[in-house]
Amino acid sequence: MNSSLLYMMINVVLVTPEIPHNTGAAGRLCLATGARLHLVKPLGFSLDDKQVRRVGLDYWKDVDLKVWNSWEAFDAGTFGAKKYYCTTKTTKPHWEVNFCDGDYLVFGCETKGLPEQLLEKNKEHLLTIPMLKNSTRSLNLSTSVGIVLYESIRQVGLVSQA
Repeated sequence: MNSSLLYMMINVVLVTPEIPHNTGAAGRLCLATGARLHLVKPLGFSLDDKQVRRVGLDYWKDVDLKVWNSWEAFDAGTFGAKKYYCTTKTTKPHWEVNFCDGDYLVFGCETKGLPEQLLEKNKEHLLTIPMLKNSTRSLNLSTSVGIVLYESIRQVGLVSQA
């Protein structure tokens, strides 16, 4: 791949992540793709946690990271932006959306996913990663981030680095 190319900006949002390894891996995916990582508190770990740094290796300091104190603060701070909510509780595949520069890909915590009231309020923007029936409940959070992030990047395309 030509290193003089950059992806348009996509935003990855982790709502109350619980496992430092997954957040570190998501941060590394964001860094590799030029995406911004948003973390919505409460977090199930400290960002100083050595596991986050270990998964992000020495790159963690370079991740474009924004930490929000609550969902309400995030929602108010990104008012008007297009947000897609990734969940196992819908049937619309993630590839059926036309992603655009600046979109937000929202993922819930590892054990509970996104809050039911958030899903109910945003039914028209729910996406899923299709899986075989009865194969597994869900995919690993960082794996899910990678799948949806790279599909959004594939659609949005590349721009030349200035």
